[in-house]
Amino acid sequence: MGTVKPAYIKNIAMELLRKYPDIWTGDFDVNKKLVQELTNIKSKRVRNRVAGYITRKVNRGWVNV
Repeated sequence: MGTVKPAYIKNIAMELLRKYPDIWTGDFDVNKKLVQELTNIKSKRVRNRVAGYITRKVNRGWVNV
């Protein structure tokens, strides 16, 4: 079993998926750079967690926005 993502990570990721639905890819590194450009998140750890959550959603086809 994996760890549970905090609600603030999910909220940021879902807001980004709603605002920019067509730019996300299944590649974590690309998504990480997009998150950095589109937000003002200073923490590398939070940025990576948001990008990872978005990547997981895109790869599993769970994006229902």
